Amino acid sequence: MNLSKLLKPFIVTTALTIGLAGCGANNSSSEEEKPASKPEKAESQEVNVYTARHYEADEEVFKKFTEETGIKVNVVKGEAEELIERLKREGESTQADLFITVDGGVLANAKKNDVLQPVNSDIINKNVPENLRDADNNWIGLSTRARVIVYSKDRVSPDELSTYEALTDEKWKGKVLARSSTNLYNQSLLSSFIELNGKEQAEQWAQGIVNNFARQPDGGDRDQAKAIVAGTGDVAIMNTYYVGLLVNSEDPEERKVGESIGVFFPNQETNGTHVNISGIGLTKHSKNPENATKLIEYMTSVEAQEYLSANNYEFPVNADAKKTEILESWGDFKMQELDFDTLGEHNQEAIEIFNKTGWK
Repeated sequence: MNLSKLLKPFIVTTALTIGLAGCGANNSSSEEEKPASKPEKAESQEVNVYTARHYEADEEVFKKFTEETGIKVNVVKGEAEELIERLKREGESTQADLFITVDGGVLANAKKNDVLQPVNSDIINKNVPENLRDADNNWIGLSTRARVIVYSKDRVSPDELSTYEALTDEKWKGKVLARSSTNLYNQSLLSSFIELNGKEQAEQWAQGIVNNFARQPDGGDRDQAKAIVAGTGDVAIMNTYYVGLLVNSEDPEERKVGESIGVFFPNQETNGTHVNISGIGLTKHSKNPENATKLIEYMTSVEAQEYLSANNYEFPVNADAKKTEILESWGDFKMQELDFDTLGEHNQEAIEIFNKTGWK
């Protein structure tokens, strides 16, 4: 759908106003001319975005949206919690129309802090399934990424892998790699275990992983993959899209790392692989809600979803969008079934467990 067509009513209204004014000039001078009524103030041709996603793919999607609609996208980047606090501080004076971030817990926190409002659009509801939208439509999913087990193709057979819980077995002692407990992805992973299995089992799992660490947590997800190839450990807990970035990197050394590791989706026979979400929400005091809704509609369209998948290696939320080749090569998988809001609800408990078990 070319959204620029939506601007035609404004153009037509303007033309009619000019035409009627011209007719009035030819009336008899004896008739009293009535002043034209002032038109209602229209939205500006822009939309202002506060985003915690700092990806080139997003910037390109914004450019494509502007090309199609003429609506300029102004972007302010920052950390998610900082942007939420900024929205609270600015209140009604904020210029932000949309808030974008990663992680279901953060999206739930934005809703809890009352900086978002419901989005009503049949197009969005068609593009994004109900389980990937907030129950009240305060936020809409843009993409998902699975937190999986990545392994050395040389030293590990996928037949040896099964569940997240199995990584606590003695056979993996000194072989497990993971990033810091301060990382939001790990906090949400543990939060999902609290929701699904209870706090006691979640703590046992965290302690078992700590006992099997190949080293103290260090670096980001890509650093865990590099540590596997370097022989520091054999398996790591990582997000899938980092593997896609490595395999398709312009750096030959990173490509080598990506080609040396395999992706395994755990817990397929139990409660599924943990999946986290990127999402977008309409701010409570948006000055351009119609333009903001159009941008959400575009970002969840097949065109935009396929672009994000092909360039950032995330799973599309629109079921009609084709996944890029590397995602297809990993196959389909069963994902956890839980309310993303629970990731935020259990976040503090997860942090306490990490501290208690020594997961630094």
